[in-house]
Amino acid sequence: MVITSKDNEIVKYVRKLKDKKFRDEVGEFVIEGIRIIEEAIVEKAKIKMVIVCDGCLNSDPIRSDLLYKLAKEKVIYVSEKIFKYITDVTSPQGILAIVEKNNSSKIDFSQDLFLILDNIQDPGNMGTILRTADSIALTQIIVTKGNADCFNPKVVRSTMGAIFRVNVIEVDDLIKVIKELKKHKIQILATDLQTEHSIYDVDYKKSAIVIGNEGNGVSESILKISDKKIKIPMKGKTESLNAAVATGIILYNAIRKL
Repeated sequence: MVITSKDNEIVKYVRKLKDKKFRDEVGEFVIEGIRIIEEAIVEKAKIKMVIVCDGCLNSDPIRSDLLYKLAKEKVIYVSEKIFKYITDVTSPQGILAIVEKNNSSKIDFSQDLFLILDNIQDPGNMGTILRTADSIALTQIIVTKGNADCFNPKVVRSTMGAIFRVNVIEVDDLIKVIKELKKHKIQILATDLQTEHSIYDVDYKKSAIVIGNEGNGVSESILKISDKKIKIPMKGKTESLNAAVATGIILYNAIRKL
C-alpha cells in the first residue's frame, strides 16, 4: 500500500515532528538520507519507522541494499508528491526514518573534559559542534534550553551521525548545573574576548569549557561564577571566530594537553 493523502495520520505525524515542542513531547525525531540512516543502523539507534518514496529507490542498488537492512523495521511507502510534502531537503534521496531520542538527563561527572553550550543559535554551528565533540570522543554535552535544538532536522543532518553517539543534556538552570560541576571539583572555563588568559596556558584536566552565543558570548551570570575566562589569541585584525570554529580549536587544544 502506498500513502497518497496528506490527511493520512502517519503523514501528519511526520509533519508534526518538525516542531521542537512535539519532538520533546514524544521523544522522537526525523533523520533523512541514506548515510545518516546507515549510521543509525550501525549505532543501533531505535528506529521506529522508515518512510520511503515509492519508486524513487528502485534504480539504485545501494539504496536497495539499505532497504534490505531495514527489512525488520516498519517500512511505509508514500507517493513522490507526499514525500516532497514531508521532506526537509531540497533534493531528497527518497528515504527518511523516525528515531527515538537517545539523550539522558544524567551527567557523567567522571569525565575529564566537559562542553557547555550557552545559547548557541545557529543550527549549522550546533551540528558542527556536535560532530567536533564526537571527533574527540566526548560522549556528552550540556546545553541550555535557549540553544538551537540538537534534534532539528538541519542540525541532525550536519552532525553526520554524531547525534547517535553524543548524549545531549538539555538543562533549565545552567547556574545550578555549574554549581554541581564545581562540587565535583570541575573547573569552569568560560570563553570571553575581554580576558587576557590564552587557551594555550590552561590546565584542562577536570574542566568544563563554556561556549557562548554567537553575538553576545557567554552570559554575564555564567562569567561571574566561572573559575577562569579564556580566549583564543589572534594576531590578525579579526576580533572573533565563528562559534563552531572556536569550539574546535579549543577542544583540540584541550585534548592535546590531557
